[in-house]
Amino acid sequence: MRVLVVDNYDSFVYNLVQYLAQLGVEPVVLRNDELSAGLDELGEVGAVLVSPGPGTPEEAGRSIDVIKAAGDRNLPLLGVCLGHQAIGVAWGGVVERAPELLHGKTSQVFHDGVGVLRGLPEPFTATRYHSLSIRPDTLPVELEVTGRTESGLIMAVRHKDLPIEGVQFHPESVLTEGGHRMLANWLAGAGFEVPEELVRRLGDEVAALTAQV
Repeated sequence: MRVLVVDNYDSFVYNLVQYLAQLGVEPVVLRNDELSAGLDELGEVGAVLVSPGPGTPEEAGRSIDVIKAAGDRNLPLLGVCLGHQAIGVAWGGVVERAPELLHGKTSQVFHDGVGVLRGLPEPFTATRYHSLSIRPDTLPVELEVTGRTESGLIMAVRHKDLPIEGVQFHPESVLTEGGHRMLANWLAGAGFEVPEELVRRLGDEVAALTAQV
């Protein structure tokens, strides 16, 4: 399966691309200002990932347009960090400066175990690089919170009716527990089943790296 990765000019994007390739899909990377006027690329892939990046969702090229178009097509989409925030904005939410600014720090994420978070420890450790977040009192009715920090900061959302999810943290960080499993869960929802043995092996390799940090 081909997966469109919308690159929001971020240094982490190729770590995400590597994870996707390890799981067996073919990532197709386009920057947020390289997409065609009609977003024809969405018709050529089985899923879309909107990457992290600097700035606000409104400054992220055509990321919000891609999210809305994926929703119109019922196309599975995952937003990571800035991409997660853009999902909130796409349905009318407000993104503002987070009460806690974390860059390269870890937090415990408490979650409901659905969607991309299925099968993860409760709570699990996630790596955060962000100064903005979706303001909880503006969360669109179309979205539901699936993960939070202990202080209540939104860490994951999913659309109630569409195959669209977002995570504020970075699954591709070696300090995040279960990053490959999250992406494998997402791919399974898009119709691409990753063998459990492969998911476990990749997770074990990351855990071994983490032990050395």
